[in-house]
Amino acid sequence: MNGQVIVLNGGSSAGKSSLARQLQNVLPGVWLTLGVDTFIEALPPALQSSDAGVNFGPDGQVTTGETFRRLDMAWSRGVGEMARHGANVIVDEVFLGGADSQARWLSALEGLNVLWVGVKCDAAVAERRELERVDRVVGMARLQAELVHQGVRYDLEVDTTHTSTSACARQIAALVLG
Repeated sequence: MNGQVIVLNGGSSAGKSSLARQLQNVLPGVWLTLGVDTFIEALPPALQSSDAGVNFGPDGQVTTGETFRRLDMAWSRGVGEMARHGANVIVDEVFLGGADSQARWLSALEGLNVLWVGVKCDAAVAERRELERVDRVVGMARLQAELVHQGVRYDLEVDTTHTSTSACARQIAALVLG
């Protein structure tokens, strides 16, 4: 029996990781949270700052190379296979390519029960959250706030600007359990 998949897409510091943790608390059963940060942490250090891998510019710009893109495709297909073998998965993602990124995930998750969720947050609020964190390049939140949603189709959009992650998680859970 296939597992279910929830794809959370939003810019840096939009609240996706906190939302994923809340979903793990409110949804029945076991839900794994996997995402772009998990993937980047799995890369060897040489690919975490290289033209072939991923680069984080001083202005928050993120660029990826051919090796990164090839491994990212394998990663997304692997996540799909986990769900095909019964794992419930929350994907915490940043669609830098907008609709093209979603198309890659659509292919990887073909045939599965997927809920597509846009996690939005006002750029100024995300930027403030970003400044409070030590693990982010300043500028990513503002650059990604709208970019990651361009051309992407969602089943649900939540906004963490003024709504708590627990309230957003309850909205999502209602659709999953509905």
